[in-house]
Amino acid sequence: MTDKTYQSFAEFWPFYLREHSKPLTRAYHYIGTSIVIAIAAYALLAGQWLWLLAMPVAGYFFAWLAHFTVEKNRPATFTYPLWSLGADFKMWWYALTGRLGSELEKAGVKPVKG
Repeated sequence: MTDKTYQSFAEFWPFYLREHSKPLTRAYHYIGTSIVIAIAAYALLAGQWLWLLAMPVAGYFFAWLAHFTVEKNRPATFTYPLWSLGADFKMWWYALTGRLGSELEKAGVKPVKG
């Protein structure tokens, strides 16, 4: 984590991307976020509201697994919980829509070669 205090989401976003610099870290996040969205859709469509309780478990399990085993850093969620949640969905959406590469580049994340 950094000693810097972020005052806005726009300021936080590049930091968030640098904390997710490894493709495998991002992949774990995408898995968790996708499961969260699937759980939410199922709960809403089936009227199975208790399933909503599984959303944080599914999302955080994969994210924290990635940070502790792959990225080897402290999850930004511990300091910036709401911005981290928003950034996770933004990163997922940008990856799906092919816009993440330019965002990573602007944040100073070097592409992995090979």
